[in-house]
Amino acid sequence: MESILPLLKATQNAAIALRKLTDQQRADLLISVSEKVFANTARIIIENEKDLALMDDHDPKKDRLLLNETRIKGLVQSLKDIAALPDPTGEILLERTIEQGLSLKKIAVPLGVVGVIYESRPNVTLDVASLCLRSANACVLKGGKEAHFSNTFLVSLIHECLAEAGVDTGAVTLLPTGREFVQELLTATKYVDIIIPRGSESLIKFVRENSRVPTIETGAGVCHTYVEKTGDLEKAAAIVVNAKVSRPSVCNSLDTVLLDQEIAEEFLPKIVADFIKWNVEIFADEASYEILDHIGYPYLRQAQPDDFGREFLDYKCSVKVVSGFDEALEHIRTYSSKHSEAIISANQEAIESFLNEVDAAAVYANASTRFTDGAVFALGAEIGISTQKLHARGPFALEKLVTEKWVVIGDGQVRW
Repeated sequence: MESILPLLKATQNAAIALRKLTDQQRADLLISVSEKVFANTARIIIENEKDLALMDDHDPKKDRLLLNETRIKGLVQSLKDIAALPDPTGEILLERTIEQGLSLKKIAVPLGVVGVIYESRPNVTLDVASLCLRSANACVLKGGKEAHFSNTFLVSLIHECLAEAGVDTGAVTLLPTGREFVQELLTATKYVDIIIPRGSESLIKFVRENSRVPTIETGAGVCHTYVEKTGDLEKAAAIVVNAKVSRPSVCNSLDTVLLDQEIAEEFLPKIVADFIKWNVEIFADEASYEILDHIGYPYLRQAQPDDFGREFLDYKCSVKVVSGFDEALEHIRTYSSKHSEAIISANQEAIESFLNEVDAAAVYANASTRFTDGAVFALGAEIGISTQKLHARGPFALEKLVTEKWVVIGDGQVRW
C-alpha cells in the first residue's frame, strides 16, 4: 500500500453514517461484538500466541501483549458495560433564548474520526473501537507490529458485526503496521479529527512533535507512593507491594517509594519477603541502600540520578528516604509525570494537603495507584490515561469522546 489516504477517507464517510444510528442500535452493536468475541475465545488465543511467539520472554511488554481466557472474559464484560452506559451524544449542555429572539442550544456531538496509535496492547483495539462506536465516532487504529495477528483478527470480528448490522465496516479501520504510515496519519487533517498516542514516552513525544492533527496525550506513568511517618506500616507495605508487583508493565504501577526518615528502618523489612518473591530490583538512595544492604536484600542497586523520574514497567523500582512531607512533595513535583500519586498516612492534615497540592490526574490516600483505570472507575473502558489538562484528564473514556455544537433557530433575524 502506497498511501492510507483512501482508508482515511472511507473512515470519514463511515463516521457520517454512524451518526445516523440510534442510541439503541449502537448499544446493540456492542452487545453483538461482545458475543462474537466470546464465541471466538479459542481462536483469539491462537492468533495471540502467534504474536507472543515473536516476542522475547524477558521483554516486560509481553504481559501487555497477552490475551488469555481470563482477559478475554474481562474484555467481553467491558463491551457489555460500555453498551449499558448512557449515550454521551445529543446531551443539551445549555439552552436559552437571546434578546434578538434566537433560540440557542449547545449540544454534545461526536468528535468525528478518532485516530489512536498504540503498542503491544491488543485489548486497546477492542477498548477504542467499542468506546468510539458507542459515541458515534469512527476510529482509525494504528497498532504495533507486535500485536499484528491479534489486532487483525479482533478487527475482523468487529467488521463481521458491523456488516451484520448493515453498518459501513469503515467505521473501524485497522491501518497497516508499517511505520511509514504514521507520518501520513499525523498530517491527515482533512480526514482525522483527533490523534491519541498510547504507548512509550518516545512514541508520545514523536506524535506531539510531528502531528498536525490535534492530539490528546495519554502520558507515561511515573508513579510515586509516599509513606508518611504516621502511616499504618502494615497497610503501607501491602499497598507498595501491590502497586509494584500486581502488574508492573502497566502505566499505573509504582516506580518510586518515598519514605519518611523516621519510619524507613522499620518499613523496608516489611516489603523484603514479597519483593524477593518477585525478584524486584531496588535502586536505592544512600539511606535506604544502607538499610537494605544491612538486612541482605539480594537485588539491590545504588540509585543513580536517572533512576528517579524513570518509568520502569518491570519488576524494578527506586526508593528514596526524605526528611518529611515538604521534601516528598518537592520530589514528586520534580519527577512526576502527573499520572497517579499516593500518600500513606494517618495524618488527615497531611492527606488533605497532599490531595490538594499534588498535580496529577489521580491522587490517592491510603490506596494503591493500580486503581487508575477506566473500567475500575466505572467508565466501561478507556482509550488511555490523559496526563494533560485540556479536554480530558485521567481515564479518557466515553464521556470525553464528544465535542460541542451550537444550534441556533431563528425566524428571519439578521444582524447588521
